[in-house]
Amino acid sequence: MSISGKVDPVVRPVAATDIAEALVEGLRDFQALPLYGLCFGTLYAAGGIAIMLCFTAFGMVYLVYPLAAGFALLGPFVAIGLYEVSRRRERGEPVSLGAIWSAVRARSEIGWMAFVTLFVFVVWMYQVRLLIALLLGLHASFSSLQEFMTVVLTTNEGLLFLGIGNAVGAVLSLILFSLTVVSFPLLLDREVDFVTAMVTSVRAVVASPLPMIGWAAVIVMVLIVSALPYFLGLVVTLPVLGHATWHLYRRIVVPVA
Repeated sequence: MSISGKVDPVVRPVAATDIAEALVEGLRDFQALPLYGLCFGTLYAAGGIAIMLCFTAFGMVYLVYPLAAGFALLGPFVAIGLYEVSRRRERGEPVSLGAIWSAVRARSEIGWMAFVTLFVFVVWMYQVRLLIALLLGLHASFSSLQEFMTVVLTTNEGLLFLGIGNAVGAVLSLILFSLTVVSFPLLLDREVDFVTAMVTSVRAVVASPLPMIGWAAVIVMVLIVSALPYFLGLVVTLPVLGHATWHLYRRIVVPVA
């Protein structure tokens, strides 16, 4: 039983073929309703550009690379509108921005999951700043991203920073992925509390560790590569991944009878 007193959702294992088929179905959703996907993708990319410009304006251009790597952590929350698009298309219901907003706003537990996501992102950025202070100097400052990358790639301290930072980032990404891969679609689809949603998400990963870790790797790599050209690639890749996540959720969580 869940915290709310309801029966816990039932999860089933998936294989690599399920992930491939979910991607195909996600691409079909994007092709069928491209304007909604482009809208959410543009908002996501614009958010990354805005944060990057703020860092640059405050002389913290060296945080642009960690931002690009960590920005993928916010993807599951930003894509929630895409889950609703796929849900409505699946049911044959009309799709509109108003209907999407109403559905998301009606699920108060989604706000708590958004807080969890944002908290992990803040932890990611703070640990990057801490590693820079410990390994590159307490008052380390770089005039350009190129100077920062030169120090990181050509000094022992920089390589150590790169190795530890990527390792910590991989752990945080895996933790957040385990907590959110199923939870956001589940909260949108059913009346469950956010703790039950997170537990269900972790159970889904435990039930199919290799396929799910593979899916996590695909998401992170695609989002990072998409973020490199000033986040513009996210305009297309976020919608496809978002729709695919919904269809993968449908394969993982057994529908209510």
